[in-house]
Amino acid sequence: MRQYGLRGVGLGLFSLCVALALGPGTPEEIQMAGGGAQVEIETGPAKLVALTFDDGPRLSTTRRLLDGLELREVNATFFLVGQRIEGCEDLIEEMAEAGHQVGVHTFDHVMVTDLSREDFDLQVGKTRALLTDILGEGEFWLRPPYGIVDESVECWADGPLILWSVDPEDWKDRDTDRIVAAVLEHVQDGDIILMHDIYESSVDAALRIVDALTSQGYVFVTVEQLMDLRGVEPECGVCYRACPLPEGEP
Repeated sequence: MRQYGLRGVGLGLFSLCVALALGPGTPEEIQMAGGGAQVEIETGPAKLVALTFDDGPRLSTTRRLLDGLELREVNATFFLVGQRIEGCEDLIEEMAEAGHQVGVHTFDHVMVTDLSREDFDLQVGKTRALLTDILGEGEFWLRPPYGIVDESVECWADGPLILWSVDPEDWKDRDTDRIVAAVLEHVQDGDIILMHDIYESSVDAALRIVDALTSQGYVFVTVEQLMDLRGVEPECGVCYRACPLPEGEP
């Protein structure tokens, strides 16, 4: 059984080297606490973005997305629905080994604010247990379906709650051109983009978004890497929507 360590990131043992500086600087190395990818950067301003996917895995579309991301040497974050995991174990293991972060989106894609403590623990805990069986011990951060939380959810989450700052609503009309335009129009440094890897149109859009933003100088990182590079310490029960540069920094 492979061990993927803390913070629920199934990140392979590889080095992701990215040139983030707009000017010359001294390289720095950042090793993820969860045993994940070592990110080498150059000091200076950076444009970072985290691409995230909900509701999977789905063998056909998630496989095609992973292949496209691998071709582009891009990492993303996947929040998985527990009931979709059976039959996708090998795909999830490959996902983690490729350096993508893996998280939880409940077992049945339910509104967590409607749950009792017992049902919440079942929805989240059962999914975490399935991921632990596949990937080894990890925290597996939670993204609540629909992005709706309350004080109870914050208390029960047992980890940070990952929301988003850019939502192209790719589930609505499956219009690839519109999805791409919606992201490119609104994305900024430090954003967390929400998409869904169960739609063919979303996979097409995601890969076009990666190509477009890469050409604009953006670097794609996992949510954990984004927080680490921006000096944000993840806290249990705290909602995170984006990680821009602190005010006053270039």
